[in-house]
Amino acid sequence: MSNTNNTSESQDSQQSSRRTRKPRQSQESRQSQESRQSQESRKPRPMEVLREARAQLAELTGMNAESVSSFEQTEEGWALEVEVLELERVPDTMSLMASYQVELDSEGQLTGYRRVRRYERGRSDARGSGGR
Repeated sequence: MSNTNNTSESQDSQQSSRRTRKPRQSQESRQSQESRQSQESRKPRPMEVLREARAQLAELTGMNAESVSSFEQTEEGWALEVEVLELERVPDTMSLMASYQVELDSEGQLTGYRRVRRYERGRSDARGSGGR
């Protein structure tokens, strides 16, 4: 008889421990879900946008971005001008560079890009300076 009592007591104890585990598990899953939602809803920081834009442009064009010469937040997201090495030459001052206008959405995902100019690395910028 005492065996059956122990068995029912152990069953009760197992059921109660299951009850206490469930809320803990659901609390953990709620916290991770809230964490994911906050990460999804938060806006990316400017440096994250810059890094992501450079990485996405490099993946699409096969060329590495050397610098970002312009960066601004727009109503739709972000607009950047990125300097890219298009053709490496010797000496380095003869290498061909290009400026790409890059547009990203508010989450930092690239939505479009286009080359706006091409120039030799050693040449000064004649735009707006009254150059020849």
